[in-house]
Amino acid sequence: MSFQAYIDNIRTKTGKGPEDFKKLAEKKKFLEKGKLRAGVKAGEIVGWLKEEFDLGHGHAMAIFALFKGTKKPGDK
Repeated sequence: MSFQAYIDNIRTKTGKGPEDFKKLAEKKKFLEKGKLRAGVKAGEIVGWLKEEFDLGHGHAMAIFALFKGTKKPGDK
């Protein structure tokens, strides 16, 4: 599955896209000015996304990759 397919599936399931998740993550103090805050671990974000949005591990890691900057929408 391509990275974009993960993002599309997340949007279908939650009604939220990458920018929505970034805004929510800023409120949770995981991000600051759009960047992942120092010391924030993948497990914290994955746990939050699994609990609040019922995402699976792979989909939650896709959102983490967006936050980390290693992937962006449209990537394969």
